[in-house]
Amino acid sequence: MQPPVFSECQHPLVQSLFQRSDRELLTLFQRHPDEGKYFTAIFGRYSSIVYTLIQHQAKSPVQGDYLFAMTWRHIYHELRGLDLRFEEGASTPFTLQTWLINMTAWCIEHAELPPVESIHYSLQTSPPPLWCYVEQALDLLSPLLRITVLMAQTFHWSETRISAYLQAEGETIAPGEVKVLLEEGYQRLESALPRDIRTIYLEAFPPHSNSAPALQKAT
Repeated sequence: MQPPVFSECQHPLVQSLFQRSDRELLTLFQRHPDEGKYFTAIFGRYSSIVYTLIQHQAKSPVQGDYLFAMTWRHIYHELRGLDLRFEEGASTPFTLQTWLINMTAWCIEHAELPPVESIHYSLQTSPPPLWCYVEQALDLLSPLLRITVLMAQTFHWSETRISAYLQAEGETIAPGEVKVLLEEGYQRLESALPRDIRTIYLEAFPPHSNSAPALQKAT
């Protein structure tokens, strides 16, 4: 199966980093956690390799796409503490590419994938860099806003059902108030994303509707 084409890799903010070395991109990613273009550039550079390795092992394309996203999510967190200098004296060259291949192999070996019918992740609507930064932004929301947004987008619950759940948990919130909470949650979620991630991924979408696709994933 041919690796998918990710349009974000053609965005000017990402293309401007094409001449940067892997080490430079890694350093910039670690030094500027409030910017998402460096991780997106690393993803663009190595997404084809990771995708090919995973699809050769996956039992189905759906599980392969989901594992691909989960692998990049793992890579995103592990990159924060990666120091390639520790391996410079190794007998074989240790590069970011080598590290990414090793991480991919580890994820393939240790992944516990749900059955195909329970996977609702879409690689087209929630490419891995966007997913990673949306999850990061979700962590910045208040608990009430976060669970309201998740119930609406991940579980596709109606405002009435969300209201009933919140009331069962001790929150006196009418269905009409849920709509207000969702609007506030989407606005705050969008604002919490790095500015360049909003530019790369969301500028083509109407305001406050753009964060929703990245939340529609398997749980």
